[in-house]
Amino acid sequence: MAEISSLGYVGFGVSDLDKWQVFATDILGMQVGRRDATSMTLRMDEYCQRFFLEQNAADDIIAAGWEFTSERELEEYVAGLRDKGVELHTLSAEQCARRHIEKGYSCKDPNGFDHEFFFGHGVVLLKDQFRSKVLKGGFVTGNLGVGHILPFANRGNGAETVDFYKNVLKFRISDYIRQEVQPGMMVEATFFHTKTGRHHSIATAEAPTNKVLNHFMVQLEDMDDVGLAYDRAVNAGIPIVLELGHHPNDRMFSFYAQTPSGFNFEFGWGGIVIDENDWEVKTFHQMSDWGHKRNLIPVPETEEHPLS
Repeated sequence: MAEISSLGYVGFGVSDLDKWQVFATDILGMQVGRRDATSMTLRMDEYCQRFFLEQNAADDIIAAGWEFTSERELEEYVAGLRDKGVELHTLSAEQCARRHIEKGYSCKDPNGFDHEFFFGHGVVLLKDQFRSKVLKGGFVTGNLGVGHILPFANRGNGAETVDFYKNVLKFRISDYIRQEVQPGMMVEATFFHTKTGRHHSIATAEAPTNKVLNHFMVQLEDMDDVGLAYDRAVNAGIPIVLELGHHPNDRMFSFYAQTPSGFNFEFGWGGIVIDENDWEVKTFHQMSDWGHKRNLIPVPETEEHPLS
């Protein structure tokens, strides 16, 4: 069975496109690709878009776009999913055009958002190269993809979600983290990578929450850009969820803060790329080996954020 190359794009449903435009360009350092009354795309590199935003009340993830390097690999992978009984839908010509891809299919995640599988992402002309208003360097993308996402599994749905990612979508397990984050509250997170080796392109943990997406991560080429973004976020009054710190499993130096939609983002530097010939799956017992001090952010009484 063919394998996914990388996380090519991510789609969000957001209630306030104007706030997202300012946030994405002035804080994160992305560039608007296209904007109309009900949607917007964001660029991080030579791709026409890496994030697409559609205006709706969800304020949550609506799609993860998984890239294949050829049409043959895409069709082989899709045939394998059908053999497993996965219900697939072909993306329409309009959907493909809006995502700047040649061909795509989609299926539902056990937790309610779409996984889209595609090949042939469009790139911009040389005169339209990526330009950030605020970054010193650029984003780490290329064959490693956008970065990563951490969608929660609904309460009681953790085992099914891990099985779906591992045995149906065929992500490779990177490692595990098992930590008691509060007295009596154990978080069990599983991290998965694709064939190009970014430590994880998707991870999941079971948690009671109203939002599927806990956070997305983008990685920077220059460590200074993490610190500069932290200062921009603080100065803009954006809630900092986890202060600057370091993860033991992917060795990422980062901080976490809140997006205009209420889920979080991680801004990081230094994450590792897995070499399958020299990799051992391990279990860690702490989310961070230094820093990442947790700040208490008010959330609705029905919602908890045990993991960021």
